[in-house]
Amino acid sequence: MKLKDFSILVLLLLFVQLSYAYQITFKLINAETQKPVEGVQVVEGTKNYLGNTNQKGILKANFNKNKVRLMFFYYGYATVEQDYNFAKSQQITIYLAPLKEELSAVVLNAKKRINYGLTTLKPVEGTHIYAGKKTEVVNLDLVSGNKASNNPRQIFAKVAGLNIYDSNDGGLQLNIGGRGLDPNRTANFNTRQNDYDISADVLGYPESYYTPPTEALEQIQVIRGAASLQYGTQFGGLINFITKKPVDKPIELITRNTVASFGTLSNFTSVSGTVNKLNYYAYYNGKQGDGFRPNSDYESTNFFAHVGYQFTENTKASLEVSSFNYTAHQPGGLSDVQFIEDPTQSYLERNWFDVDWKLYNFKLEQQITDASKLTVSLFALDASRKAVGFRGDPTAEKPAIFNTNGDEQNTDGTYVFNRDLIVGNFKNYGVETRFLSSYELGDTTNYYLLGGKIYKANNNQRQGAGSKGTDADFSFADADQYPNQNNFDFPNFNASLFGEHIFNINKHLSITPGFRFEHISTKSDGTYYVFNKNNSNLSEHIEDNNSFVRNFVLLGLGISYKPNSFFETYGNFSQNYRSVTFSDIRTVNPSFIIDENITDETGFTADIGVRGKVDKAFSYDLSAFTLVYGNRIGQVLNKRAQWVRKNIGTAFIYGLESLLQWNIKETYFKNNEHLKLDVYTNIAVTKSVYLDSEENNVAGNEVEFIPLMNVKTGASFGWDNLLGNIQYTYLSEQFTDVTNSPYDANNEQNVIGAIPSYDILDVSLSYKFSKHFLLETGINNILDNSYFTRRATGYPGPGIIPAEPRYFYGTLEIKF
Repeated sequence: MKLKDFSILVLLLLFVQLSYAYQITFKLINAETQKPVEGVQVVEGTKNYLGNTNQKGILKANFNKNKVRLMFFYYGYATVEQDYNFAKSQQITIYLAPLKEELSAVVLNAKKRINYGLTTLKPVEGTHIYAGKKTEVVNLDLVSGNKASNNPRQIFAKVAGLNIYDSNDGGLQLNIGGRGLDPNRTANFNTRQNDYDISADVLGYPESYYTPPTEALEQIQVIRGAASLQYGTQFGGLINFITKKPVDKPIELITRNTVASFGTLSNFTSVSGTVNKLNYYAYYNGKQGDGFRPNSDYESTNFFAHVGYQFTENTKASLEVSSFNYTAHQPGGLSDVQFIEDPTQSYLERNWFDVDWKLYNFKLEQQITDASKLTVSLFALDASRKAVGFRGDPTAEKPAIFNTNGDEQNTDGTYVFNRDLIVGNFKNYGVETRFLSSYELGDTTNYYLLGGKIYKANNNQRQGAGSKGTDADFSFADADQYPNQNNFDFPNFNASLFGEHIFNINKHLSITPGFRFEHISTKSDGTYYVFNKNNSNLSEHIEDNNSFVRNFVLLGLGISYKPNSFFETYGNFSQNYRSVTFSDIRTVNPSFIIDENITDETGFTADIGVRGKVDKAFSYDLSAFTLVYGNRIGQVLNKRAQWVRKNIGTAFIYGLESLLQWNIKETYFKNNEHLKLDVYTNIAVTKSVYLDSEENNVAGNEVEFIPLMNVKTGASFGWDNLLGNIQYTYLSEQFTDVTNSPYDANNEQNVIGAIPSYDILDVSLSYKFSKHFLLETGINNILDNSYFTRRATGYPGPGIIPAEPRYFYGTLEIKF
């Protein structure tokens, strides 16, 4: 090597060394347990986000100046803010103090708001990448509302644009949609618990019959359509329920008992702790209630257990088991006339629904190096759902839309007709592996994620004659010539490979491209029964075996520009894909048929927005979105008053979503630690149109389930140990069918029609007696408005499903 070249190389090395004169290693320790704390967010000043600590509680950072001001944030710990004057490269240990329950409710709530940060996910968390995506986080410790009944209106109050089916079954099921997606059982989102799937069949039947109790949750993560690359192909994105983590002490016991309107009783009891390398969290949740309508009683039990073990500083494993079952009486639907006459009435006593859900998960987490981490998650589901009820004379030539009449009784009080029974059994399992690593390029750190998932489902659905009784009997009757019969197996298989990469162009700008490869095999093997009313000898069982195999790649791109730690502008584009479900392939229903040419839905979503904070007083998240939905599946009525499920056409949906929060206390009463006062406004304005359709009178219409205005606004207030919240919700009119049938209050036999606009006012209060006792109370729908959010074409209708009237609740929490 020439002397000149050597000199240049030395100068370059000196330049690089001088660029990072101080290489600092931070180690974050729990001040009480002396254990490392993973996931601590480290920020320099107000402009530079440095990253999160790893599993060892360590974060390495480079500085080109010796004087800096740093802040350390982590959920449940007091914030550390400190000035440093570096003399050399070194390791610094910071001790984080857990927030003390002895603090007043107002002070504790304020500290939690600071420590939990913005209601968005960080660019990198664990083995997940969220850079450039529209993400929202519900921190349950900061939610004031009816948690015992999982009231989604209050739980998701600050998640923009969600459309919710209000139900009266104690919050046993979650029904949310958004951006024109059907809210029914949250089927258009990929739903997870602690990062693993919980729906019946992710592709074949993505309905979620199980929802973990809000009282057990630490947070709920919501990622919109761009989640399709990492989590699956759904248009809605991801909803991930994160349960509470084990506490850093040998044992903590919490019991919450709730008494509420309509005979509602609920108990939630949890136990949590850490002993040496072992940690655990378990809960029991039992509910029962009568409902506000006749024939709407229910009861449920829910168990959950988590056991984790820290084998080494770099290796930990956990096992989780969930068990959920409930039986609910279904009062059925109403016509518009019946709803106006009395929304609390019910004409049915023979309709029941039953769910038995068992989930299993084993997760291994390995910190390979300071920069690389691997997680392997094995999961399984063993579940069933059963529905039995009278749907009208099964032999009738023209099926009844309403089943409030014709349920004939014999002279001895028994019923003439068998009930229709549908039983679905779901057995699936899979494994998902994620590897995340980083590398230095210039003065930036770049992250990349590679993952894969294998998913196997062995599901079965049988439909046939049920009993003639009125009780919750889910056994099949011996009725060979019952018209509505089918028995199908659905052996589905899915393999996918996905990846994303954060290219940090500089400290402020990042670009995140991603991909997902999917192999999907959807099959149906079985028979259905064709009933000949005129000649039973001509009735026959017909084999109907289908196989639909496809391979495709989804692409996406996210961009984030963050000039400082309190402002970000972001945008993303992602392709979406939704597989036909097995209920799309075959369901025999007297008022419901399937188009034999039905096929998958395709399209894309895009977001662009800004989010951030102004001091501690004001935060905002403003965004615009668009969604193109090709081959959208919907329902139309044929001439025989039968619903036909088919591909309707291409839908175009666009709108604005916003969340504004103002902490009035920090603006005008900054030094008053007794006071809490803040307000928020969550507004979504959404427009839509069917661009094309083969159906008559559809092109140019609005898309179903989209209110133009979706508003949730409220205020939180408090003084010392008293906290309160008031929330107002308003949704404008929305259509429920593709022909945009208007609302007609005079039609006695109309299951189609718009849902009129409605508004609801909720109030909640809590008082903390000590660190051991907490009292919560409130009134939902305090104005006692009569409204409905759903027109059901099948179970639990058909017809209008009325929402709950004024509802009182009270909860006493005892913590040891």
